[in-house]
Amino acid sequence: MLGDKSLTPTRLELLSMVRKHSKLLGQTILNEGDSPDDLEMDSSFWHDIIDLYFVRSRESRGREDDDLIFFVKKMNLEAQKPSDNVEGNSPYFVRRWAPKLDELVGESSVVVDWRRSFYLNLIAHTSFSVTVAICSHQVLQQYQASQGKTLSPIYKVVKTVYASPSRINFHLDSRKEVETAPAYPDICFAVDDFDSTFDAVVLTDPDHCYVVLLNAHDGAAFPHGQKTEHSSSDVSSSENVTIPVKTKDSKINLFSGFIKYQMVREAYDAGRSGFGSLLSLGHSSGKTDRIFMKGPGGRGEVEVAVSGVLDQSKVDLGPQSPIQISKKGLGIGTIVRKAASVASTAAKQAYAAASSHADEEMLPLKCCLMSISLPWENIAHDLLFK
Repeated sequence: MLGDKSLTPTRLELLSMVRKHSKLLGQTILNEGDSPDDLEMDSSFWHDIIDLYFVRSRESRGREDDDLIFFVKKMNLEAQKPSDNVEGNSPYFVRRWAPKLDELVGESSVVVDWRRSFYLNLIAHTSFSVTVAICSHQVLQQYQASQGKTLSPIYKVVKTVYASPSRINFHLDSRKEVETAPAYPDICFAVDDFDSTFDAVVLTDPDHCYVVLLNAHDGAAFPHGQKTEHSSSDVSSSENVTIPVKTKDSKINLFSGFIKYQMVREAYDAGRSGFGSLLSLGHSSGKTDRIFMKGPGGRGEVEVAVSGVLDQSKVDLGPQSPIQISKKGLGIGTIVRKAASVASTAAKQAYAAASSHADEEMLPLKCCLMSISLPWENIAHDLLFK
């Protein structure tokens, strides 16, 4: 399908081909004039793309989990034979990298949706980071009204996260216990150590907003290299398709949203089963509540563990341990104030700040990001075209 495979194209060239044949990515309803081209739905084409991009690629794999290849199953399959050796009801299965794709998949190749499998691997082998910040709502409004201005968060934490077609269900009453279940067609970005990573992220003022950003910045979706003027006719891009060369400083925002303190507080206090289309609250048997926040336009979902901060003024929590804060920008602005604190100090400061809002019955709320979930098609589309 891709011509002479002894001349392996670069990932940059392959990604150009993928863009050309991904015009219907994310579309659920097709118009009469939107019929896919032959290659866009050709399983042989996507089989070869996976082989060249993730199995026989010349580029070194820099992350430990890059030896995992994901395979999405075809929809509406009839009962599979035991010899298929494919996990029961899971919509995908995983294999460790091997030099030959067909031997890697074996008899299970008949159940593989090669097109969706490519996109899932593109996502899984890309590097991501999440930024959680506390910002003033007034400052956010001024920033949105004035293009070109920078935004100074009150506090922020940057954390590396990994894309997974599985969802981790944390037990808030016993965080050592977790359950894993398939999330696909959603992709989940979980923070295993959410309680310690975001221990000092405390909303202490009615003007505070809780901001969450998810960015992609390296890996499979960011092939490094120069654009080639002449390449094999089998892999060259269309004249109408450009090849954006992403640099090491490139960054793609996949999720950006914020919520005001008051909305978090009302959901935390009420314990409602739903809060419009934006918030819902699930109670645990412990003192921490689980809040789900929908993203802008209903796209994606953020899971946050919210707890009221106890008065720490009379509690000795022992020696302080510094929290590592990234010095990089927030993504929607440049940080000019570095934040470094510890959980005990943050709690004391929270109550000190809350005391100035006694008339408003201010309660400091600690918000620990647990996970972000997004549909795979939204992520793949943004990685390719945003």
